[in-house]
Amino acid sequence: MTGSTVSYTYAVARDVDGSLEDALAGLPGVADAPVRLVRAGQDADVVVAVSPVPMQDFDEDALRANLEDLDWLESVARAHHRVIEALAARTTVLPLRLATVYLDDERVRLMLEDRRQAFTERLSALDAHVEWGVKIYVEAAAGQPDEPPPDTDADTDLSPGRAYLSHRRAQRHAREDAYRDAEQAARRVEDAARAYAVDRVQHRPQQGELARGPGENVVNDAYLVPQQHAEGFRTDVLRAAEGLPGVRVEVTGPWAPYSFATPAEAAPLKRAAP
Repeated sequence: MTGSTVSYTYAVARDVDGSLEDALAGLPGVADAPVRLVRAGQDADVVVAVSPVPMQDFDEDALRANLEDLDWLESVARAHHRVIEALAARTTVLPLRLATVYLDDERVRLMLEDRRQAFTERLSALDAHVEWGVKIYVEAAAGQPDEPPPDTDADTDLSPGRAYLSHRRAQRHAREDAYRDAEQAARRVEDAARAYAVDRVQHRPQQGELARGPGENVVNDAYLVPQQHAEGFRTDVLRAAEGLPGVRVEVTGPWAPYSFATPAEAAPLKRAAP
């Protein structure tokens, strides 16, 4: 590997039958780079998927700026996910954090060699499990709009000021009702998920550019579910919020276990100066 590139890492995986090379053949990774496998030894079945990427895009200063560029971030995230999904279709994977890079493949090999036992144990724990994402939203329509109230027959005996205050009071009450319904939905969802899931990670609710759906995201959880219960989990969690107006439950997946790789996740070794 030349000094102008670094090794971008996607995931740790188990390559028992040697089929992962075929799964990655021709698949473009980050920066459209080819994806290859790094092993700790010739016969080792635990591997790391890597690509060479331009060093100038991933040094500390450039990466800090790039992570603020939503177009760049989306492009990298799509490529990162594409590689992980290709691996997950064949084997159990431990997804690594977005934009985790090492100075070269040799540093990746040393990391893998040092942590192979931890990776092996975590891969075994995640075998035949998938991740489901569950988000709960308070719909914007649950409250009344923020614009001034229209003239209605009910308000004709009120002054404009009193009519405005009446409208705001009704608006506040509607929102309070929606949040109470969201709390109830969260309890129902947890109860339904508990029948299937073996683990849960609670993420921060999404806001700003990340919150692309309608309404306010108030719950953003990930559940680890055995594959044989995947569809039952999805059906029962979606059903849990039925009859609660102003609340929307979104279930996404099944995914590779992104949220559950952390016990064995590898932080990059400190880079030597190029």
